[in-house]
Amino acid sequence: MELGGFLYGFYERRLLRELAGGRIPKHIGVMVDGNRRWAKQFNAPTSQGHQAGADKIHEFLGWCQELGVKVVTLYMLSTDNMSRSTEELDLLMGIIANTLDRLDDDANISVNAMGAPELLPDYLAERLTKLTARTPVQEKIHVNVAVGYGGRREIVDAVRELLHDAVAKGTDISALADNLTVDDISRFLYTRGQPDPDLVIRTSGEQRLSGFLMWQSAYSEFYFCEALWPAFRKVDFLRALRDYAGRQRRFGT
Repeated sequence: MELGGFLYGFYERRLLRELAGGRIPKHIGVMVDGNRRWAKQFNAPTSQGHQAGADKIHEFLGWCQELGVKVVTLYMLSTDNMSRSTEELDLLMGIIANTLDRLDDDANISVNAMGAPELLPDYLAERLTKLTARTPVQEKIHVNVAVGYGGRREIVDAVRELLHDAVAKGTDISALADNLTVDDISRFLYTRGQPDPDLVIRTSGEQRLSGFLMWQSAYSEFYFCEALWPAFRKVDFLRALRDYAGRQRRFGT
């Protein structure tokens, strides 16, 4: 084993020991950012960066299962990303479809689709629908796949569904407005029934939400990592968890 590999393994084991018995997030949101910049560093086509990012997703989910993380939300394609070139989007959609197929191969993963399926190609929307309807053999981790997703749109969709539900039940809209609560809207979010994210990680050095889980992340802890997503290592993940474990969560108090 080369010295670099030995030191890396030693550091990884040390981080794992530090986390032993510590507080592990139940739900982690991940903004998988930096695929295109990673490809540019190697003078490689953009599609190669997206594929490397997709491969990293499966590696990352393995780390999460090892450490007992129960829910992961992956920000894979935003509504803003839909303005990219047709050529890049076509390649990216195909890579996302293959990623979903690989998730489908794991009988212990359950999947929830988040986003606007009408913005996606039919074949991709159908894959998401099929995968969401599948029941895992023994759920080890739940994965929310945010594809064609926008945080503002999610809130609008939740309010719209809330109003449709009220009308269907014969509820007076004025009375609904007077008595509306946070929980009323939360019941119609894409992540309904799930815990809010404890930790949100963004790679590539950017330090902004970009519309990701705007409602759900009100009290989340945030961790920004300089590594581009395809280069995100297990030690980077363990550092994020160590940082999270050392924080005192106040929830506004």
